[in-house]
Amino acid sequence: MAHQTITWMSAFLCLAQVFSMPMPCQLRRYLVGTSHNLLRDMGGHFPLECLQENNVFMVFPATAFATSGAPQLSSSGAKAIYETLKNIDTLFGTDELPTMWDQHKLEYFQNIIYRQTEESKCMMDSVDTSDYPIRAEGLKTYFGNIAAVLKEKNFSYCAWEVVRKELLYTLEFILKHNSDSLLWSNRT
Repeated sequence: MAHQTITWMSAFLCLAQVFSMPMPCQLRRYLVGTSHNLLRDMGGHFPLECLQENNVFMVFPATAFATSGAPQLSSSGAKAIYETLKNIDTLFGTDELPTMWDQHKLEYFQNIIYRQTEESKCMMDSVDTSDYPIRAEGLKTYFGNIAAVLKEKNFSYCAWEVVRKELLYTLEFILKHNSDSLLWSNRT
């Protein structure tokens, strides 16, 4: 009797493991939205004391996220979103983050961004598209400029606020213009 119970329990646990596995290579709209909200809420409104630092102009690479509904463009758009999340993860991987931000929300934001990049890493192995190198170059320039601002301003609180404002715009743009590249599931 005990042997039969152990066999059934083992079979049940194996099936539970298989059916609870997350879907690979999916960017989840829910998690991108949660990331946006956490980034927005961790620091509140743009600080008045940082207004003079807000004169930094960075050209947003909207063409990196352009889609026309064609599957090839959706694949390229999804790869661009993945690269964006990966770049955000890299930016927030420093030890020089503002202590004025809500640390709990910051940590949660970092965890969700990391989770999204890990779960969709295999997206980069999908079929290459002819326009992806152009998209990647635009993102590389954009995030290079963001990193340069942080470094130039010695990772100051105001520099991070400028970066936070830019990344909020980026995530908002993705949510508004790339719904065909994001899975609509709210499973976390």
